Amino acid sequence: MTFDQASWDWDRVITREGTDSFKYDGRAMYFGTNDVIPLWVADMDFAAPESVTLALSARAVHPIYGYSVFPESLYSAALDWLKQRHGWAVARESVLLAPGVVPSLFAAVQCFTQPGDGVIVQPPVYFPFFSAVTDSQRKLILNPLRLQDGRYHFDFDHLEHCAQQGAKLLLLCSPHNPVGRVWQPQELQELLRIARQYDLVVLSDEIHADLIYPEYRHAVLSTLAQPDDRIITAMAPSKTFNIPGMGLSYLIVENAEDRAALAKLFQAWHLPQCNPFSSAAFEAAYRDGAAWLDSLMQYLRDSREFVQDYLQASIPQIKLIQPEGTYLLWLDCRDLKMSDEQLRDFLVQEARVGMSPGAVFGENGSGFMRMNIGAPRPVIAEALQRIAHALHGQGRRMG
Repeated sequence: MTFDQASWDWDRVITREGTDSFKYDGRAMYFGTNDVIPLWVADMDFAAPESVTLALSARAVHPIYGYSVFPESLYSAALDWLKQRHGWAVARESVLLAPGVVPSLFAAVQCFTQPGDGVIVQPPVYFPFFSAVTDSQRKLILNPLRLQDGRYHFDFDHLEHCAQQGAKLLLLCSPHNPVGRVWQPQELQELLRIARQYDLVVLSDEIHADLIYPEYRHAVLSTLAQPDDRIITAMAPSKTFNIPGMGLSYLIVENAEDRAALAKLFQAWHLPQCNPFSSAAFEAAYRDGAAWLDSLMQYLRDSREFVQDYLQASIPQIKLIQPEGTYLLWLDCRDLKMSDEQLRDFLVQEARVGMSPGAVFGENGSGFMRMNIGAPRPVIAEALQRIAHALHGQGRRMG
């Protein structure tokens, strides 16, 4: 099905206040005020693909919203997408539907480790990676990423040391949230070698796999693995097509025993329960959203460059860690010489911009901020102008 590309007006500002949006209606709870431009929660301010809206409208017309089953067409839509977009041929029986990637992190920890076992996490990283371990009474083993010449890298020597400390599971974020790395095949091959040597299960969170800037390419970890490697890949259309509120993701688990163990756990938790609207949105996005996504990534690339140029020209104290994927920017604010609390207060109270503090992603996120550019560029421009004006005013007061 073909949709009118003229409807993809990425500069269009759509009001989200009053829609029970966490990003907008939750500002006062998180920042203490509604008077901030919200660039924090990782959803976008763009309309979802028209195919999704039409599919949801068509399903809503039927007035009964009873218990549902996942249709086979949903599975085939996901498998076709993986084949066409990532060159990955996945068998139907390898797919497990799940209520989200975060529940899948918890499920992997519960399924493949015992209380007291070690789980490796690579900060700075999306904060549920930590809680999935600590809330499950497992041992959190940190393998921090290294920032070198403005780019983050795995620390393989330290990873091997971590693996020797009784670790059973590695939680990988690929592409990485928040630093924006798209890991290269040679990096992933070395990670797999270590996992193989020390018998680690790897949960690879690849929810941002489709959000790759045009000059980069995502490598699915499982496509690089050997037959006996134990990889669980978590994916979803939610970030890709801006439908995270639908709460539906999937796992690809090619090891039959591991797949059965996860399925048993989901059954014990009474998950997932099928939502007819989630199924409709999931399938429509994968079937007819490719052109929309390509256009989106061009727009996000231009927004990324806009932010880079603005910072260099007007706010040189803040440096962008150049992202290779995701719509999340990792901003190095350490030259502002503020504590994390001061930095947050400055942005909220003086600049009136709401971002995610880097410290929530781990200790090595201190001095950083995560900025969501999944918004119309005029909104991004206004946020940057507010920061520049606030810094200029602060400079006058300090002088």
